[in-house]
Parts: sequence; structure tokens; C-alpha cells
Amino acid sequence: MAGTSDYLEAAVLDAVLRNTSYTSPTNVFVALYTSDPGDDNSGTECSGTAYARQSAAFSRTAGVGSNTSAIEYPTAGGSWGTISHIGILDAVSSGNLLYHAALSSSKAITTGDIFRIPAADLTVTMT
Repeated sequence: MAGTSDYLEAAVLDAVLRNTSYTSPTNVFVALYTSDPGDDNSGTECSGTAYARQSAAFSRTAGVGSNTSAIEYPTAGGSWGTISHIGILDAVSSGNLLYHAALSSSKAITTGDIFRIPAADLTVTMT
């Protein structure tokens, strides 16, 4: 993924450099965006009939985290808009953005579409 959020950057820096505790989320959720969320999560998360963030599990190998299984969204009951970015958040609604990235190509979601991220296709690196 391309970006680490302002929230996570501050939490990690405080934990490492200031001995401030950080509690990792129990679960993380992948959100779809119709505009760049940026580091401050100011983008537009998609919405529409049947849209909901999806939980995801990750494994880590040598500094790269990747989703362990496919992340599949419910069948769209209407237009969700054109998905251009994704984000990983610490809650199923509201919550804090952790990571975000642009998709390699945007995808318009219309009635009957299913958005799916295959296993190991969503990767997170720390640089």
C-alpha cells in the first residue's frame, strides 16, 4: 500500500520514541473509496445498497504483509460509484484509517457487481 495514515504514523512514533503504549486493533477492515482518502482520511468512502467494509486477515513475510484470503464484498444493490482507492481501518464503521492506496485501475461498481480482492493481492510494506 502506498500510504500510512497520520493517525498510525503518530501512534508508531509515540510508541517507539516516547514509550507511549499503542493497542493494536483486534480486527482490520478494508474500505473502498471514490476519492483519495489521503493520510488524514478525508476522501469519500463509497456507499450504496449492500456496501460494508470487509474484515481482512494478514500474514507477514520479511517486512511485507498480505491478505491471507480473498476479500469479497456483497453484491452491489445499486451504484457504489467508481472505486479508485482502498483503505485499511481499525473499525467496521468510523474508526481510524491505518493504510491507504490507489488501485492500479479504477472500477465502476454498478447493480449486480461484486468487488473482490484475491488472496495475497493486498500488500502492506513499511518503508
